[in-house]
Amino acid sequence: MIALFSALEDGIAALALAAMVALPLAEIVIRRLFGVGIPGSGPFVQHLTLWIGFLGAAIAAREGKLLSLATGTFIPPGRVREAATTFASAVAACMATILAWGAVQLVLSEREAGAIIAAGVPAWVGQLALPIGFALIALRLAWKAGGAGRTGRAGRAGEAGWAGWAGRGFGFLGIAVGLALIRYPGLLEHRPAWPGLLVVFVAAALGAPIFAILGGAAVLLFMSDGVTPATVLIETYSLSVSPTLPAIPLFTLAGFILAEGHASARLLRVFRAWFGWIPGGTAVVCAILCTFFTAFTGGSGVTILAVGGVLFPALLKEGYRDQFSLGLLTTSGSLGLLLPPSLPLILYAVVAQIPIEDLFIGGLLPGILLTAMIAAWGVREGMLFATARHPFRRNEALASLWAAKWELATPVVVIISMFSGLATAVEAAALTACYALLIQAVVHRDLSIRRDLIRVFIECVVVIGGVLVILGVAVGLTNYLVGVQLPAKLVSWVQAHIESKIAFLLALNVFLLMVGWLMEIFAAIVVVVPLIVPLGTAFGINPVHLGIIFVANLELGFLTPLVGINIFLASYRFKRPVLEVCRAALPFMAILAIGVLVITYVPWLTTGLLEIWNR
Repeated sequence: MIALFSALEDGIAALALAAMVALPLAEIVIRRLFGVGIPGSGPFVQHLTLWIGFLGAAIAAREGKLLSLATGTFIPPGRVREAATTFASAVAACMATILAWGAVQLVLSEREAGAIIAAGVPAWVGQLALPIGFALIALRLAWKAGGAGRTGRAGRAGEAGWAGWAGRGFGFLGIAVGLALIRYPGLLEHRPAWPGLLVVFVAAALGAPIFAILGGAAVLLFMSDGVTPATVLIETYSLSVSPTLPAIPLFTLAGFILAEGHASARLLRVFRAWFGWIPGGTAVVCAILCTFFTAFTGGSGVTILAVGGVLFPALLKEGYRDQFSLGLLTTSGSLGLLLPPSLPLILYAVVAQIPIEDLFIGGLLPGILLTAMIAAWGVREGMLFATARHPFRRNEALASLWAAKWELATPVVVIISMFSGLATAVEAAALTACYALLIQAVVHRDLSIRRDLIRVFIECVVVIGGVLVILGVAVGLTNYLVGVQLPAKLVSWVQAHIESKIAFLLALNVFLLMVGWLMEIFAAIVVVVPLIVPLGTAFGINPVHLGIIFVANLELGFLTPLVGINIFLASYRFKRPVLEVCRAALPFMAILAIGVLVITYVPWLTTGLLEIWNR
């Protein structure tokens, strides 16, 4: 029964993602042929994003893949870690229960209002994704609270079983506490929120999912003020149905499809043929190849998982030091976030309400700069240690270029479709996903539509869900911070204590590095951007430049121990201790930090091309 429900869940999510690709493509064709679009296409795609996001989050909870702080991994294995995991899961289940009830309130309110998505479909039908998603997450977190117990030591299976059921009991107690807080809101109303926040932050340190930290903080703060938790879900719904947000899952899908095929091998061949002759050529190739994949996957870790297994042995075989190779691939997994069609750039544009195209143009030179700096360090490594080089052969260079022509054309598809006026950002993302599928499944036949497509779709949905559930609750917390006028107070304080624009930019860099150490990049965009945009305006900083500074700083967040997903994925992929990966990445982090300072204090790198484009 459970397997059947899981299969049904996977099928609905995959079908919704396929519909998200098909509708914008049909929109492009019909608009070109008849001069009009499909009625309601945009709103339907937006609500499909809502369903994919929260079904994906539920599937991520089922698979144990909800994003969390990594502090829990520093607890030694054993009873203490099992207890910590149980407590964190129970608190997260409690918060998910309150969020589910807030979602029910939203759906009931919307049903009474009678709003329509399009074609007579009620808005509350689309919103059902919220209570269903959070309810499934709560139940699965409660059940998995006893998961550690099932891995008991040999010879103690009975004890492990009892420990597992005790853990689940504690998890469902978390749900019961959430229901009690819903039933008796007076327990929180007009009372200090700090005790509940303290519990949430302790759970965060023990490994609770990030969505539970941000969403829990939001609902506790609102309920402490006597405001219904539905307020958080109103903001979640508003963000989820943003007109440009669907571009994120669609570009992510394109990246997953490319990674699933042999695109990495073809691109490695072409970059090696053209750049392998220079000192450190293979290191340069690694930086460029990782930049290409990360630009599409948005730093979701797909780059390290997809190409790390190919590149790491190649680097070692050609004489590169083990620590250098480990650090290079860990760091390169975050290169490309400043280049189109970067997902953080898209989300920043949504939150800051600036054109996506401007951020894409503004990020070109800074993105190339960071990749070039890492590549230059690879050249140094090659010169110092006389690593292997590949002589340039014209025939091989041309042959590799021809073999990889379809993959190399992918960025061109994105840029031409968006900047020619052929397609909107969402339509360009759908076109890119379709293009990636055609070249991998039809042209190269690396991907079987019958055997592989559903699996790739579900893997993509899990990543999307893990990100979108964080974004959804983070915007609720942001709404609370805006409601208590924190941005205005922050502007007043900064203007009173910092007069120089240069000093402000330096302070901003330090602040954003701290944010990247503590907060995942997508959540940071939703929570922090509304706070710093007024500051940037007050100091006369170009909005696009501010966005590029923000994303460049948060690139370093992928390499920090608490939330740095690259550190932990590299540890998993290359089977190395986390601290060893951190040490290997340190020199590259220093290089990226220098690059961030250059991007910050040389605004022309960001605004130069933009000024030329707008003439």
